[in-house]
Amino acid sequence: MASLHKIEIGFEGGQVVPVRIDDNQLALLRAGLTSESKAHEVTYEEGTLILDLSKVIFLRVTSSAQKIGF
Repeated sequence: MASLHKIEIGFEGGQVVPVRIDDNQLALLRAGLTSESKAHEVTYEEGTLILDLSKVIFLRVTSSAQKIGF
């Protein structure tokens, strides 16, 4: 079972898009950020995003490990 990661994709101008994606989608997104390609498609829990990677300024990745307690 692939683990899910909570990520935030930050764009020029300050907009941030939070999504939860699996390991495979995260690997593809990271590879896309280091390539010459501008467009990238990300499939996540609620659907699909098509991103212009030339406008992405940061990617914040957080593990979604379940925690019990306070």
